[in-house]
Amino acid sequence: MKLYNSYTLKTEEFVPIEEGKVSMYVCGPTVYNHAHIGNARPIVVFDTLRRTFEALGYKVKFVSNFTDVDDKIINKALEEGVSEREIADRYIKAYNDVRNSLNIVPLDVTPRVTETMDEIIDFIGKLVEKGNAYVIDGDVYFSVESDPLYGELSHQKLEDLNAGARVETNDQKRNPQDFALWKKTEKGIKWDSPWGEGRPGWHTECVVMIGKEFNSSLIDIHGGGKDLKFPHHENEMAQSECVHHHRLANYWIHNGMLETKGGKMSKSLGNTQWAKDVIAQYGSNLVRWFLLSGKYRDSLIYDEETFQAAKTELAKIETVLKQVEVKSQIAGVTLSDAFNEEKYREFLNQMEDDLNTPNAYMVIFDTVKLLNQSLRTREIDWNAVASNYNAIQKMLEILGVFIDKTILDEQDKKIYQDWNKAKAEKDFETADKYRNILMEKGIL
Repeated sequence: MKLYNSYTLKTEEFVPIEEGKVSMYVCGPTVYNHAHIGNARPIVVFDTLRRTFEALGYKVKFVSNFTDVDDKIINKALEEGVSEREIADRYIKAYNDVRNSLNIVPLDVTPRVTETMDEIIDFIGKLVEKGNAYVIDGDVYFSVESDPLYGELSHQKLEDLNAGARVETNDQKRNPQDFALWKKTEKGIKWDSPWGEGRPGWHTECVVMIGKEFNSSLIDIHGGGKDLKFPHHENEMAQSECVHHHRLANYWIHNGMLETKGGKMSKSLGNTQWAKDVIAQYGSNLVRWFLLSGKYRDSLIYDEETFQAAKTELAKIETVLKQVEVKSQIAGVTLSDAFNEEKYREFLNQMEDDLNTPNAYMVIFDTVKLLNQSLRTREIDWNAVASNYNAIQKMLEILGVFIDKTILDEQDKKIYQDWNKAKAEKDFETADKYRNILMEKGIL
């Protein structure tokens, strides 16, 4: 397996910390609203990465968190006159509904920040003790200057960051890039700490949850969208360097953004569509196929044209699979479990190459072509049909695409046979009648 490491800016061979196992953590959502379709891309990308590892024989532990305390959550709770927990529970359920509808392999752990508070406070205390953080009037800030390696993930120098920094109204910080580890707060949910009542800053949460859930401060893969690379992941890495003296993960993997023709999709720009609505409109298979249609590290344009292109591609695959299922049942043939190992291996080779889904799609279409050819012979070679059919299904499974099988009852079989008979007799009016019935039933 080869993966592009954002830390080294190189595609590297994956070498796990523990042989045969993969530890992977992906930053989860701040749960104050529904997930938009752009948020669905990392869900699908990292699920597919997991599926690929498992197809290669690895045992994967996959953790992704919920940030269930944040100013946006607090403000929404105050607006609605409910607790922060009620807001968080509502949108965690909505997020899990999206995950489930996208055929996601169930995650091993989905920790919440509010359930990790003791460990977060303890970790911040260590940074203060080591001199990497300082306390001012109940707020705790991380000192970026205390980490000589700060900027190594985003490949930026601290002096350049400071030169481009905006003037802050908060002049308590020693450096414009210093970030909050603990915030004194008077409104909303808060916890007791050695520095007074407050809540944690965003950047500490994931470092602590990684240590807790993996029982190790170093994991194989830390993932998320490119927009998290700086400052969120940079700040996570800095804290890990100071406390644990390593960069938290050996491989930092970032997916590209989903964009409209007007630019990046985000809630703040108001150019989003909720993932639940897009899935309801197009179906989970098409959404996954679309989200994986480009290289995961590149931006992907979301518009009607690209979605229709994805729809056309997936329809070609669905059509030939349905043909196999219908024709085998009409012929009374039970397909064997054999599969085209050569094509399946070609597919895996592309997935092993930094999850090269565009090339993997090409292998699927090559196999579709072979399957079409084997169906069109006068005497169908059902072994060849089964081999290519099963290979396609195995490839689709790694992509998380599951196409419903067509099952015929006796009446369906009779209509299909009558349709073929009418065609053979050139009775096109009758053939069209039967064809329309078969199409209505979804058989054609």
